[in-house]
Amino acid sequence: MIFEPLQLNLPAHPFKIKQELSITYIFDEIRKKYLVLTPEEWVRQHLVQYIVKEKSYPRSLIKLEGGLKLNSLQKRTDVVVFNNRGEKILMIECKAPSVKITQNVFDQIARYNIIHRVPLLAVSNGLEHFYCLIDFENQKYTFVKDLPDYDNSL
Repeated sequence: MIFEPLQLNLPAHPFKIKQELSITYIFDEIRKKYLVLTPEEWVRQHLVQYIVKEKSYPRSLIKLEGGLKLNSLQKRTDVVVFNNRGEKILMIECKAPSVKITQNVFDQIARYNIIHRVPLLAVSNGLEHFYCLIDFENQKYTFVKDLPDYDNSL
C-alpha cells in the first residue's frame, strides 16, 4: 500500500520514509524502528514531533501504542506521556485525517481514561486538535485552546 502523505495542521518534520515493494514505511524515533505508514500513523508521528519539538515533552517519557484491558477487551492507547515521577500526564488519541472528530472519538478516549486517569487528554486527526483538562475530584472537564508546554503540564 503506497501512502500519499497529506499536509496536516501540524509543523512539518523531515521524517525518514522508505518504500519496500508496494509498502511505505516511516521511522518511529520513539520506538526506533520502521512502521507501516498509514494515515493514522502519519498523524501520530506528527503529533509526537509536535509535543517533543514545540512543547518540550521529553522523548524518553513518551509511550506509543500501550496496551490496556477494558471490560475484558484488549485495547491500545495511541500516545501516553509521563512526568519525571512516572505519573501519566497526557493521553493522545490519533485518528486518520479522513476521520471526523465526533462524540464517539471523545467517548473512546474517555473510556480509556477510566483505566489510566490522565489529567490531560488530546484528540486529533491531524487537521483538528482538541485538548481537555480532567478534574477527577470535581468530576468536571474543561477544553483548553492549546496543549501546555511540558514545564507547565500537570
